Amino acid sequence: MKIILKKIIFLLLLLFIGCENRNPTNLGKIALSYQQESKKIIVATLNDSVGFNRVAELCDTFGPRLSGSENLEKAILWIMQEMKKDGIENVRAEEVMVPKWVRGEESAKMLKPWPKNLAMLGLGGSIGTKSNGITAKVIAVSSFEELATRSNEVKGNIVLFNVPFDTYSNTVKYRVRGAIEASKHGAVASLVRSVGTFSMNTPHTGNSSYEDGVKKIPHAAITIEDAAMIGRILENGQDVEINLKMEAQNYPDVLSHNLIGEIVGSEFPDQIIVIGGHIDSWDVGQGAMDDAGGCVAAWNVLRILKDLNIRPKRTIRLVLWTNEENGLRGANSYRNKYLDKLKDHILAIESDAGVFKPSGFGFTGPDESLNILQDIGTLLKPIQSGVITKGGGGADIGPIMKEGVPGMGLTVESEKYFWYHHTAADTWDKLNIQEFNQCVATMAVMSFVVADMDIRLPK
Repeated sequence: MKIILKKIIFLLLLLFIGCENRNPTNLGKIALSYQQESKKIIVATLNDSVGFNRVAELCDTFGPRLSGSENLEKAILWIMQEMKKDGIENVRAEEVMVPKWVRGEESAKMLKPWPKNLAMLGLGGSIGTKSNGITAKVIAVSSFEELATRSNEVKGNIVLFNVPFDTYSNTVKYRVRGAIEASKHGAVASLVRSVGTFSMNTPHTGNSSYEDGVKKIPHAAITIEDAAMIGRILENGQDVEINLKMEAQNYPDVLSHNLIGEIVGSEFPDQIIVIGGHIDSWDVGQGAMDDAGGCVAAWNVLRILKDLNIRPKRTIRLVLWTNEENGLRGANSYRNKYLDKLKDHILAIESDAGVFKPSGFGFTGPDESLNILQDIGTLLKPIQSGVITKGGGGADIGPIMKEGVPGMGLTVESEKYFWYHHTAADTWDKLNIQEFNQCVATMAVMSFVVADMDIRLPK
């Protein structure tokens, strides 16, 4: 692995030199002032193994990190200790009250037309069933509209939302609101076809919701394969009967923490560039892609800059938010705590789409700022991750973006993200060290230049 990385770094240096000698105008006006620093950052990052190995240690030592769990708080404590060892400044854990949902034992079994154990995952926030479960016929629908037209068939039955993945935003509504809409028509439970693009009998969990005045019913996900099979059986005129058992329970809120560390700016320490991801995950797999990789990549930005003795004029603040998956309490708490200081939050960068091969960022903010960021992006041409497009951000930086803070989301190759998203397959072995390091380098160059350039990024 070390030999391969050294070859990549050597080729990268040749590319840097070639670009400079052939066509210096490849770089933007601001970028021209940061050639040397960006080279150091990229080369040091691509030669690094500490960050990648820390993702493994985090995942293997603490496992999944659902809000309200001991795993999450132990992981936060460990990261805080390691950040202090790195020499990162102002390391602190800020208290946040978060929801606690416990899955318990669960199962789904098809009884008719033939017996089959169905791979399933209860959806976050769902209530449980009685000890003997719920046994009922299944009604499969492909939309909320179809559910309404078939309302007279639903009472006393289980509704299956058998909706193939289109886009995440279009498909996830059946996971989020499925129990509400099915209950309105008298269903005793609801199931969703897992929200993902690919499956090897891997159900996807995720958050769901209830609505005041609507009876709560159990809500779970089954695999793409089983949902499609049930759909075919029903279309052939046969009945499907399922027994669903879930021990899921909701408990009172418990204490968690946002974790913060900084490289303090040399000239404008009160001006903040935020980078980060969410440290909580679902309770299956290891939460490696979602979002341990993004968290450690952002953490590694600070460590690399510290090791290179590079201190920007403005402060770069790492924030690892808690409770993104089932509440956004960490994000909202951060906004509330720093509301009177958000005028000096220059930019927020989030990594929460996996740490696959990066291509750049999506940005939400003024066009004048977009132009500046695209200029800076030219420094990332050697690793092909400098494309800055209009429109982007992230769930955890969303609350401060609504208060006027410009936001960026790291853009990565997305084909395989929803293979693993919210499944037991979201484990460290799916990460690639070269792609992970490119994500670190991309965020490091962008955050450093924005933090150090003479002009303040317009808001």
